Amino acid sequence: MKKLFFTFLTALFSPFIIGQVSGNVNYQNQQYYPNADVININFPANADIVIDVKGLANVKADTYTAIFSVTQTGKTAKDVNDLIDQRITQSLNEIKLKKGVETFVDMISFVPVYEYEAEKKIFNRKKYNEVPAGFELKKNIHIKYTDHNELNEFISILSNNEIYDLVKVDYFSHTLETIKKEMANKARLLIQEKIKNHEGILGETFTNAEKRITDAYIVNFPIEMYKSYEAYNSSSLNLKKAANINHLNKSVTLYYQSVVNKEFDFVINPVVLEPVIQIQYEVKIAINREKKPNSKTDKEFVLITPNGDFKTLNINTARPN
Repeated sequence: MKKLFFTFLTALFSPFIIGQVSGNVNYQNQQYYPNADVININFPANADIVIDVKGLANVKADTYTAIFSVTQTGKTAKDVNDLIDQRITQSLNEIKLKKGVETFVDMISFVPVYEYEAEKKIFNRKKYNEVPAGFELKKNIHIKYTDHNELNEFISILSNNEIYDLVKVDYFSHTLETIKKEMANKARLLIQEKIKNHEGILGETFTNAEKRITDAYIVNFPIEMYKSYEAYNSSSLNLKKAANINHLNKSVTLYYQSVVNKEFDFVINPVVLEPVIQIQYEVKIAINREKKPNSKTDKEFVLITPNGDFKTLNINTARPN
């Protein structure tokens, strides 16, 4: 009997995939993603043959959203609101003049700020009391755009109003579903080719063999792909005697490291120039080959007793050689 079992582990994604390119958030999270995820489906070890195909797609973003953080302090609530609104409004009035740009201001926090005041006493030690000193207001500016070169212009406009903190940049792609279908079609053709190669090597067909299949996607965002780098070159000076050495602080920076395409059967858009959304796809099939026919038949004999019970009889119906 031909048996075919399917087990799908495919991750579900929305039509838009969101990734994050490097921003100031990366300096805090640079150790959070030590390595990018690499797809690897585990399969039961009892299969006769396991065939798999891995694919990689580098997807260039078509829309971006940059997030800038703004902080304002002041003596009164009115001062704080007026000052931050002035800085944001002046910036956005100029940014909105650009074609296709959308903006949104997100309220983050509004809290009082305290300072310490010394309590004057003649014979005792000074006692410090916490007293209100003003207010702190935080807001985030979201800027949606389609030309990644415009980010430099936004930074210039915002910095004129003392807004410097670029938190992150989100990547969006509208072509994800199309890329996923393309990857699935390529993988299907390649795995069929691999099955035919195995059949040719073994001199048999897997048409009636029991098969199990599974597949999965993994998406790596740019924020996961940044690694830290320290420019360092130690001195070759050999000191014979103990000496006090003042070491300079070495510059630490980040660089984008994409998933290397050497372990994949196919790659869509293999050349990576800028941070991209990387989609990995794997399909794996396990094949249990048919057992060779023997001298026994597949017939099963059952005896019905006078009491109505059923008993299976082990009868060898094979013809003598």
